[in-house]
Amino acid sequence: MKRRDLKNCGFCRFMRGVAFGGLGAMMGGYSALLLGLPRDEAIYYATFGAIAVTAFANRKRSKKDEQ
Repeated sequence: MKRRDLKNCGFCRFMRGVAFGGLGAMMGGYSALLLGLPRDEAIYYATFGAIAVTAFANRKRSKKDEQ
């Protein structure tokens, strides 16, 4: 009987993306605020941080899944 990989289901990938997106947004946004940028501009850095951390996590995970 073929064993199912429950760590790579659609819902798990979605939740992983949400979690890493939140961490990236937190790191990007708060680091921009600590550098003295206004809140209007910090939201752009938070968005970029969310995209960057999610992309990094997915890239790292896809290499691990190939092995």
